[in-house]
Amino acid sequence: MTGYAAAAADSPRGRLSLELRSVNARFLDLQFRVAEELRSLEPGLRDLILARVARGKIDCRLFLNDKDVPQRPQRLNAEAIARLRSLAAEAQKTFPDAAPLRVADVLRWPGVVAEPEAGEETLRVIAERLCQAALDQLVAAREREGAKLAASIGERTAAMRRRIEEVAPLVPQSLAAYQARLAERLREALGTADDDRVRAELAVFAAKVDVDEELERLRAHLAEAERTLKQGGAVGKRLDFIAQELNREANTLASKAASQPLSDCALELKLLVEQIREQVQNIE
Repeated sequence: MTGYAAAAADSPRGRLSLELRSVNARFLDLQFRVAEELRSLEPGLRDLILARVARGKIDCRLFLNDKDVPQRPQRLNAEAIARLRSLAAEAQKTFPDAAPLRVADVLRWPGVVAEPEAGEETLRVIAERLCQAALDQLVAAREREGAKLAASIGERTAAMRRRIEEVAPLVPQSLAAYQARLAERLREALGTADDDRVRAELAVFAAKVDVDEELERLRAHLAEAERTLKQGGAVGKRLDFIAQELNREANTLASKAASQPLSDCALELKLLVEQIREQVQNIE
């Protein structure tokens, strides 16, 4: 399901902005685009999003605009410098002719220049508050879209049910007409008037073209789809499974159709099922 949300707020380190974008996907795919100095905030934001979203491709962008913020006192991270020194020594052994690190290189290395801890904690609280606000917007947008998709699927299930009820009374007469044609052909092919043998053959073929079972299963699947839609919540995968079963029964109906009306009905059902399958891919 698609959606977009954004939230922003001032922080001690500048204007913090967060964006969420959601597009259709069969499973949950969460991607972050976060500046290196904000990377420590990612785990908390990931947990917040996973708690509210179960399906879709979600892109989260977090950035900081610190142009108008006075420079705050900073300090060097002794542990990061020690790690960098160790790495540089190992690299020097492998590449003895390489130029040594410059001070500017050291200062640009991630984690060497540390922000005061109080600033980090304040930024984390603000970022999580922005994420919650953006999630509220995103979930609301996805729910509005989901309601429209559910209505569309409901219209198609209702159309399938109407079509089934239209052809159901035609099944006995279609079967009788098919049996009459088949009996005539059997007599011609067998060159006999042996009614017992003809009736035996007809019974076998009649069982093969009887579609009452398929119509009943189609009704049951449609009832389950309607129940699932009314239930609400995360129903996309359940509806996807039901659509597969509807498609299976429609295919069987098409293969066993003994008359043109039944064949036309099966084709219409397959078209409606395909439209439902396209929609349920977008529902969480």
